[in-house]
Amino acid sequence: MPDRTFAIRIVALVLSGILLSGCGEPEGRGEIKGVTLPAASVADKQARQRAVAPVVDRQILFGDLHVHTTFSPDAFIMSVPLMGGSGLHPPADACDFARYCSALDFWSINDHAEGITPRRWRETKESIRECNALSGDPGNPDMVSFLGWEWSQVATSSAKHYGHKNVVLLETDDDKVPTRAIAAPRDQLNQAPMGRAAQLMLSLMDFENRSFYWSIPHYYDEIADTPICASDVDTKELPAECLEIAADPRELFLKLNQWDHDSIVIPHGNSWGMNTPAGTSFDKQLNAQQHDPDRQFLFELYSGHGNSEEYRDWRAVAVDESGARYCPEPTADYLPCCWRAGEIIRERCDAAGLAVNECAARATEARQNFVDAGNSGHLTIPGQQVTDWLDCGTCPDCFNEPMDHRPMATGQYALALSNFDTPEAPLKFRFGFIGSSDNHRSQPGTGYKETRRKFMTEAFGSDREGLSAASVGDKREPEPYSIPFDAAGVGLQNLRNMERQNSFWLTGGLVAAHSEGRTREAIWDSLQRREVYATSG
Repeated sequence: MPDRTFAIRIVALVLSGILLSGCGEPEGRGEIKGVTLPAASVADKQARQRAVAPVVDRQILFGDLHVHTTFSPDAFIMSVPLMGGSGLHPPADACDFARYCSALDFWSINDHAEGITPRRWRETKESIRECNALSGDPGNPDMVSFLGWEWSQVATSSAKHYGHKNVVLLETDDDKVPTRAIAAPRDQLNQAPMGRAAQLMLSLMDFENRSFYWSIPHYYDEIADTPICASDVDTKELPAECLEIAADPRELFLKLNQWDHDSIVIPHGNSWGMNTPAGTSFDKQLNAQQHDPDRQFLFELYSGHGNSEEYRDWRAVAVDESGARYCPEPTADYLPCCWRAGEIIRERCDAAGLAVNECAARATEARQNFVDAGNSGHLTIPGQQVTDWLDCGTCPDCFNEPMDHRPMATGQYALALSNFDTPEAPLKFRFGFIGSSDNHRSQPGTGYKETRRKFMTEAFGSDREGLSAASVGDKREPEPYSIPFDAAGVGLQNLRNMERQNSFWLTGGLVAAHSEGRTREAIWDSLQRREVYATSG
């Protein structure tokens, strides 16, 4: 009987794989539903602005230069209906939302390049061209849509972490833009976070949305089946049908310069600790290799995960004279999460009735285990819950700070730096500050309305009681000791404390541009002049 049961399970798994591989279809760019806004609507915008602040040669236009669709790997999996997502939202949806919901003057599409296969890049370009074709008078369009992508570099070491940067392009024609989006090396993003048996089970639980679950294999197989482009080859000599990788900003700027198309590179989410390792600083990027002042002159200061502006002198980790990292003590205005990890274990140890010296030693060990685990420190505390961490890692006197704020990756810190490799002409960052949304639901400019948190922000979670309970909290026993971090078997979604991050999501900001007109070229000129500012909504 056991052999027969095992055989039945194997057959069921094989059949589920066959079923899923034969059902569903790749996600396309979608169909734009709307039409051009009435000219009177655009004129009304301009008239209301002039009534408040009459300016002869400038108008303030509002846009969002950081928008994701479900072409992005993380956006795709966040859209799972059973986990609170609303299904697939392709580029066409972003066009409609920007024009009719948030009433933006301009926006850009910035899907993670790690998921932009050659087919998806073609679909992206076509969708942006379709969106622009509906903009009415070219000299006074109702909205301008820019093409782009996100280069999403992440490292577990602060010495190798450069962070995420959006690439925005002036043009949209095939012969005036790169043949491929350029990605950072992120191997985990081409792996489905659930097996095919789980996908089949979810499709049966949520049969109305079964086509979504059946599309999951297609999404990840398309990435996995795209070969990586050869390295150390001029980007113009590479074939169209490969995934191009740039390991660091130096290589990204090199490839953009080889194309020699108009583009802007915008760092963003820099102090956001969910992705940024403790101890990360902008110092290593201020040099002639890792910075290109002709392209990198804007800085996304505010988005849906918070404010990256404000510097503070406290640190999440400290480094001794030998270079070893350790946990610093709390200050009056900052509680390091590594320190809180030690206190969680001390409290459990005391409750278990163990000796004071033993509990102190376990707290010390817990602090170091947390530091050594980097952004996965929460996994070193068995059975941890969101409430255990109190307000650790936050900046209590900052405006809408991100989770685990990193002060040396803020805008204020970056502007204070100088590089004296060439003493007669020191190199400095000269940034214009912008806000944007970093929305992953094809919804540019969500900051216009503080409502429906799971719709207007990145917050997610199932409304079904059983699934919600299964996704909340650490299911391990709350042991009175810490464990060293082991990445084996830990999925991408669990490597970071996503449950805690759900409490920090915001609707995001906007970029305001002082522009001489509403055309693509006029908006681009205002960005290049850095005549911009950031809003928080």
